[in-house]
Amino acid sequence: MNDIPQWLSLLPPIVALVFVLWRKEVVSGLLLGLFTSELLLTLQAGQFGLFTAFLNTIERAVAKLSEAGNARLILFSLLIGVLLAYMRFSGGVAATVNKMINAGVASTARRTGMMTFGTGVVVFLESNLSVLTAGIVSRGLFDKFKMSRERLAYIIDSTSAPICILIFLNGWGAFVMGLIAPYELAQTPVSMMIGAATLNVYALSTLALVFYTVWTGKVYGPLATVEQSLTTPQIESEQSVEGRARDMLVPLVVLVVSMIFFMYLTGNQVLIDKGQSPSVIDSILSGSGGKSVLYATILATLVSFSMLVIQPRFNHQTLMSEGFKGMSELLPLVAILFVSICLGASVRELGTGEFISGLVASYLPLWIVPAIVFIAGAFASFTTGTSWGTFALMVPIAMPISINLGISPELMLAAVLGGGVFGDHCSPVSDTTAVSSLAAGCDLLSHVKTQLPYAASCGLFTVVVYLLLGVSMI
Repeated sequence: MNDIPQWLSLLPPIVALVFVLWRKEVVSGLLLGLFTSELLLTLQAGQFGLFTAFLNTIERAVAKLSEAGNARLILFSLLIGVLLAYMRFSGGVAATVNKMINAGVASTARRTGMMTFGTGVVVFLESNLSVLTAGIVSRGLFDKFKMSRERLAYIIDSTSAPICILIFLNGWGAFVMGLIAPYELAQTPVSMMIGAATLNVYALSTLALVFYTVWTGKVYGPLATVEQSLTTPQIESEQSVEGRARDMLVPLVVLVVSMIFFMYLTGNQVLIDKGQSPSVIDSILSGSGGKSVLYATILATLVSFSMLVIQPRFNHQTLMSEGFKGMSELLPLVAILFVSICLGASVRELGTGEFISGLVASYLPLWIVPAIVFIAGAFASFTTGTSWGTFALMVPIAMPISINLGISPELMLAAVLGGGVFGDHCSPVSDTTAVSSLAAGCDLLSHVKTQLPYAASCGLFTVVVYLLLGVSMI
């Protein structure tokens, strides 16, 4: 084993980001970052060589593909393309759009935006479910009112994670409470989560900014540029004049309801295996989001297929062909998602996150610590593409600092959680960012570019507030 300078662990995400910004092409940039990370790992292991790094890059991809959680995510991403294709091809999207406009629920651009925002808030059990539900419901409506898909991606992405971490009665809350439970704190994990929610400035300000955007209809920066040159997307154009709203709404309801059911089913089994007698709420909170969203998507797709194949205007061969077309539309995003997973795993092994986090504990005045924890969490999440991984990395650093130095534990936890979500919103290697682009039907890089100024504004505001809170509370 050879020791390499720790700062070199920042090189892979920087290489990936620079290439993406330079060439405007994501997959190649991610692959280059992955190769750089594997090259550094070979140097660390004393086996430095370009060919060895090339082989290790391939093996990293094979290893990540063979992991059950990643395989489920890729399958889900492909199958959601089939489901969306059936909803579009059947005419269900067009019929639903017309029905909602005629009913007055989404008769204006503002009402459409409020419905999208409200859907994301109500479906707080799981972030991917929130994004998918709001995105699928709203795509056709945003086209109808000539609002860009990038605006839709911003609304659903910037609503889902913040609401999931604030209303913690879900897998997010269960995960974080599990991280803080081992520490001897005066508060219970539940009271800690409630206190952290009130101090999670990034999540609260992000939701406020989304609401402002929806209510006023005003957009700024790159998002305004996109909307000025907007052409109506063609992805929903192949609509049948005989479309029925239920061809979209029934599979969508099946998706949401079965997701909750499978969360209960998977969580109930986990708790029973531990010898517990769980309540329904406990089972849902302990459920597997990855398994549940895949099972729910498969069931919804089967329901959609069954509803269409019994209609005289469709046949089995045509539906299969449309399903594969739906998959092919999402293949670029699936490729981005998979390579980003590989890059995240590689830089975690390289120690990028640990290096960033370790900087926090070095010779800082107490009043600045919450702001620095927020920034470190944001950078760790940005470079690794995972907010949950950032929580797992930063909580063991933030809680001992809080206990030993007398800093408010709720403030420190809020800084960790907000920083993780902020970095995730800015990161082109985040799976949540990719799923939001997928659900909205827009280009991933365009979504990152248009959302970044909004996220950065809330992030800067959060740093200022945490500096002021640090001075007043410490």
